[in-house]
Amino acid sequence: MSRPELEAPKRRPEDPRALLPAIEPERRVTDWGRSERVEQFFDRSLYDFLYHYWFRCDVEGIENVPDTGGALLVSNHAGALPPDAPMIVKAIKEEHPRPRPVHLTVEHFFKGYPFFSMLVQKIGGVPAHPANVHRLLHDEQELVLVFPEGRKGTEKLYKDRYRLRRFGRGGFVASAMKAGAPIVPIAVVGAEESMPTFAQVGILQRLTGLLYFPITPTFPHFGLLGFVGYLPAKFRIRFLEPVPTDNLGAKPWEDEGLVQTIAEEVRARIQEELIDMLAERRSVWLG
Repeated sequence: MSRPELEAPKRRPEDPRALLPAIEPERRVTDWGRSERVEQFFDRSLYDFLYHYWFRCDVEGIENVPDTGGALLVSNHAGALPPDAPMIVKAIKEEHPRPRPVHLTVEHFFKGYPFFSMLVQKIGGVPAHPANVHRLLHDEQELVLVFPEGRKGTEKLYKDRYRLRRFGRGGFVASAMKAGAPIVPIAVVGAEESMPTFAQVGILQRLTGLLYFPITPTFPHFGLLGFVGYLPAKFRIRFLEPVPTDNLGAKPWEDEGLVQTIAEEVRARIQEELIDMLAERRSVWLG
């Protein structure tokens, strides 16, 4: 073999997805650290009970979740230890004609809690970083669930229930644009009452090292177990019509004004839907 042939650079494939590891059906843990066994354990022992019997979830608009391709699911967020994420994931698994796994983006402050951060990863959590979201949406064509309110949503007091906080700087919109993936807004009613927060005690949060120190109906007087003491509020989960992002021209994510506009439009749609759902609700506990 001649020297020029030896030194010739290797050609990169036209589709970068060809560089990803091949799917191995026998694997029980994904490249993201997601464990099928751990996920099934929680699904059968906890989520199934909460979804069907405790929260008695009603789901609408599940057909708005795409059967194939990447899509960014965007929802409101609330509760001292929010149950909305697992219930949304469970709704897609139970109600969708073609159930698909959902990856949940989580804040980086979870890294300070070794056991908890490992558990979140095992059940589908992925660090909230644009590169991770892009790979999941564009390269792996997966569903990704984000809560743009972030920590501000979980720290929200009961008196401010169902009043959406600002959706950050619209980073989730830019991620969807870069991947050419649709945004599916989701409105969830019930999470605010399942674990309402009546106050936040900053000094105790600093002393205990917890993410925050809320006063709820079950915490702190029931200890750490109070963090999973959900009240049986009736859940309603409504998936809204997707917002396309692949028809906005070349590199729309570079237009900060457009990104902010779409982010605010998604927030407004969810807020309006929440108001309508609350107006239709007869009882917190019966729906």
